[in-house]
Amino acid sequence: MAGIIKFRNMPIMQRCVWNHVNKMSRNISTKKTSDNATTTTAPPVCKDEKNWVSYGFDYNSHKEDTNVHNASFFFSVTLCLVFGGFAWAYAPDTHLRDWAQREAFLELRRREKAGLKPIDPNFIDPKLMKLPSDAEICNIETII
Repeated sequence: MAGIIKFRNMPIMQRCVWNHVNKMSRNISTKKTSDNATTTTAPPVCKDEKNWVSYGFDYNSHKEDTNVHNASFFFSVTLCLVFGGFAWAYAPDTHLRDWAQREAFLELRRREKAGLKPIDPNFIDPKLMKLPSDAEICNIETII
């Protein structure tokens, strides 16, 4: 979010890293002056406050920088983390895990009252299943 807002005010040619680093560096002028003094060009200074340090969204306007900083933190922290966490915590059970656990307890209680084992080893009646003979099985390669 912050990167998108930051790139909003930059021309396409300034988006590369080298131009961004050069923009932040202090350049020394080499032109000759009458008193042989060198002049330096400083990065843009805020016109609003004397000792203002930018959040990194806008280097020229204190008001724009503060507004974008507050908006990005509001959207990222309040909306995404707080309301997103609330929605995730109180979302309905889409995989029906609670329902499956309740059904399992009800089925166990029914089997206990009927005097049956909790899990029947013959879930499917063996008379209904058609299994291959041992002679047919021994020639087949088993891959585990």
